[in-house]
Amino acid sequence: MTWQQITNQLATDLSQDLHELWIKPLNCKRFDDEVVELCGPDRFFCSWIADHYLTEIKRALAAYGKTEAKIVFSVNQGKMKMPDAQQSLLVAPKEQLCLPTINKSPSFCRTLNPRYVFDEFVVGSSNEMAYAACHALACGDKSLGQCLYISAGTGLGKSHLTHAVAHHILGVNPRTRLNYLTAQQLTSDMVRSIQNKSMDAFKERYQGSDVLLMEDMQSLTGRVKTQEELASCLDVLLESGKTVIFTGAYAPRDIEALSPGVQSRLSCGLVTEISQPDITTRIRIVHQKAAHINLVLTEELAGIVAEKIKGDVRQINSVIIGLKAKSNLRKIDPDRDMVNEVIANLIGQHQNLTPEAIRDFVAAQFKLSGEDLSSKSRKKTFAFPRQVSMYFSRKYTEKGLSEIGKAFNRDHSTVVHSIRVVTEAMNEQSSVRGQVELLDKKFNSRFLNC
Repeated sequence: MTWQQITNQLATDLSQDLHELWIKPLNCKRFDDEVVELCGPDRFFCSWIADHYLTEIKRALAAYGKTEAKIVFSVNQGKMKMPDAQQSLLVAPKEQLCLPTINKSPSFCRTLNPRYVFDEFVVGSSNEMAYAACHALACGDKSLGQCLYISAGTGLGKSHLTHAVAHHILGVNPRTRLNYLTAQQLTSDMVRSIQNKSMDAFKERYQGSDVLLMEDMQSLTGRVKTQEELASCLDVLLESGKTVIFTGAYAPRDIEALSPGVQSRLSCGLVTEISQPDITTRIRIVHQKAAHINLVLTEELAGIVAEKIKGDVRQINSVIIGLKAKSNLRKIDPDRDMVNEVIANLIGQHQNLTPEAIRDFVAAQFKLSGEDLSSKSRKKTFAFPRQVSMYFSRKYTEKGLSEIGKAFNRDHSTVVHSIRVVTEAMNEQSSVRGQVELLDKKFNSRFLNC
């Protein structure tokens, strides 16, 4: 096996233009079972390859059985022939070199996970709409609209999809003015711009986006100035036909203290939700993550993992890594006992908890009954324990907001409000924080044995 064989494989995986621009200039300095050292014309080039094409290179190496070698990048010390496409874009020798496809317009893109690409995303009934919309927008198809909002709980794949969009768009056209950040980062950037008296540059940076990806929109709560700037930015982007994708823990209508104008703009396109994956999808996720680290699981064992972990997909990854570690340490293949042991160690027993059980426990601590917390009464003596119960239900179960609400005869918006009230009270009032932390300790001792 030679590096030339790998480049030939990459030529089939990438478009001709991308292969000519990014793969051909690489010079292989070392190629053995331990290290594959690839040299590029400058450090910027090497950094771009590592961030955007490392997955493809690893996949090509794995196709020829080279899975253990470490891939390293270095700057070529000698002169090497560059493709004409790059030669024509190089700056004068005395100026600082820059990547030929880096756009000089202001933009920002958070670090992208190399495995968060469309090919690695497991599609099921719980996420197929979000996947289809993201894939269409990444490919320039706006038949579903130019604006998308995805709401989902922790670990259900919304960040995977936004990373995948960024990977795809920048892979096809790295000159795209793409801004990818969180709502909190937008606020921080705005504050710095105000302090530095550079708001004109701030507006130009975001209003000049070709693509705007923004996560954690629930962080906009109460940030009036940020909401005003975001509304102005969206007016410019939407009127000029640019692509905008938002994600958040809640749908726009459920984000408290969100101005009607911003809520309207966030909801002007497709609004979709990623729910918990069904058992079939979870089994496929288990097999996929196991395959990534060369761990072989039987259908029975994959089924056990998928049955016991119903929410956060990151927990599936934790179980798979734990199984791989124990399997290597004990030098045996995973079995049922090992799977149950790893699951118990990593996630405890809270997967079997229900909002009703949590409600009854908290009610007893306040010398109330579960029926009291499910009643229509708004007395303070009932309201606070009810809110704490909802807070714990969200923290310790994988139930959705609507399911939690049913245990208290409330809708999902009341659950959202209760979680926020408890969170804010803990941050602002030490007495409330102490009371909730004490309840938390009792709860852990009672249900989680820790």
